[in-house]
Amino acid sequence: MIAALEHLKPVIFMGFYSTRPLSRRNLRYAISEHLYPAYELLTEQIRRACEYQRSWSRACVQYEPGWDEAVVMRLFNRIPALRAMLNEDAVAAVGGDPAAPGVEEVVFSYPAIQAITTYRIAHELYRQNVPMVPRMMAEYSHSETGIDIHPGARIGRRFFIDHGTGVVIGETCVIGNDVKLYQGVTLGALSLPRDEAGEFIRNRQRHPTIGDRVTIYSGATVLGGDTVIGEGSVIGGNVWIVRSVPPNSKVTYDAQMGTTRNA
Repeated sequence: MIAALEHLKPVIFMGFYSTRPLSRRNLRYAISEHLYPAYELLTEQIRRACEYQRSWSRACVQYEPGWDEAVVMRLFNRIPALRAMLNEDAVAAVGGDPAAPGVEEVVFSYPAIQAITTYRIAHELYRQNVPMVPRMMAEYSHSETGIDIHPGARIGRRFFIDHGTGVVIGETCVIGNDVKLYQGVTLGALSLPRDEAGEFIRNRQRHPTIGDRVTIYSGATVLGGDTVIGEGSVIGGNVWIVRSVPPNSKVTYDAQMGTTRNA
């Protein structure tokens, strides 16, 4: 799975990870030498994950011979769209961080771009109900970057995480366009209700919705599936939010009073 990711990055960020100059004459070969091994690796891992899950669960009943190949081909067909989104993410990082001298340094060195790249790939597999593999990708990225993005989250365009360490984004979180997070932000869930058998009621939105053009500063915690942060809002550092915030709000923490207030 990790090897497959390492083959997909040079295809998405074309030229950044190339070991030789690219031209129109060798571009098709340069792409194919990554896509062919990525195809073989991903189909094998998806097939194994489905076979394992079918041995103890009915959650992968859609699997049949050839399904793994079809999943990977659909992922490959999405590569142009993924490339466009990730290019915008990289440009948003340059625009959102005065310390970023250019796209090249952002792509090569920023942990947020590594985490978002893996998330966008894993999300495509999650949307196709691939078991285990998307979450494994996410946790590998988490271990490498300190940024925990569940592949089920829905994240808009031009997304930027500054610094990034300790950021947590839950499975049912919805994030709009042009959102910026700082380190230590948690977009999480409140305690789940249980059914009559004592099992968690899982099929519901558990994590918050973040509107367009929202900035959330370091250490802020936003919880709950009914919590909506309105577009254009700024959430200050170390605040704790479990209720919705209107658009264009500014929420800060009053250390002297020990309370959160909406300015």
